[in-house]
Amino acid sequence: MTPDVPRDPEGSDAARWEGLVAQYAWADADELDAYTFSVIAGKTEDEVIRAFGGDPEASRMMTFSEASAEQAAHLYEDYELLRVVTVDRRVIAIECGYHGCIPEIARRASADGGEFFSIYRSVNARYQVMHALDGHVDGTFDPFDLEDAAWMDPEPEVPVWAEGVAFHMGNLCAESFALMERTMGVRVDPRWLNTAIRTVLLASPSELFGQSEEAWLP
Repeated sequence: MTPDVPRDPEGSDAARWEGLVAQYAWADADELDAYTFSVIAGKTEDEVIRAFGGDPEASRMMTFSEASAEQAAHLYEDYELLRVVTVDRRVIAIECGYHGCIPEIARRASADGGEFFSIYRSVNARYQVMHALDGHVDGTFDPFDLEDAAWMDPEPEVPVWAEGVAFHMGNLCAESFALMERTMGVRVDPRWLNTAIRTVLLASPSELFGQSEEAWLP
């Protein structure tokens, strides 16, 4: 479940939040044009791989750049690799792709008591944050749309697990990752990008869902 954010009159909660965001400055850098990071609780790596459309028996060890290069070699194919690592009983799934931003993947990966949180950024500066619990997506939004939320009338509604978070241009990804850590209780380490971790090829969305549009609906 989503933990409460600590509050105190001295404002130390704000200082902690700013420090947390600062630790994710790498996520807004130009080095990574597109990615999806997902954190899944209550599942094993094999279960997560299957939920994303991969074969746990066909894994190999790759870095993010190696996976990106292999995908680039299949530029005109629906070819996507998923990298996974387990930390503190949570599975972190890393893609230079987009499976983790599909609501049906979130539902499958969080089914039967699991929890799912993903962050997506595209080369066209599109963003998405999504959370699912026990097979149900309970919130998804684009942080870019919430950047000026405090000045809007009426102010846009945000999911309960994102309350109190302000998004700012230039820090959208860092703030999204900080929210992920606050929600899921695990830090995403950028060193995993340059570390060879378990990697599998994923089935395309058309193979997984056919022509169903419901897979893309929260």
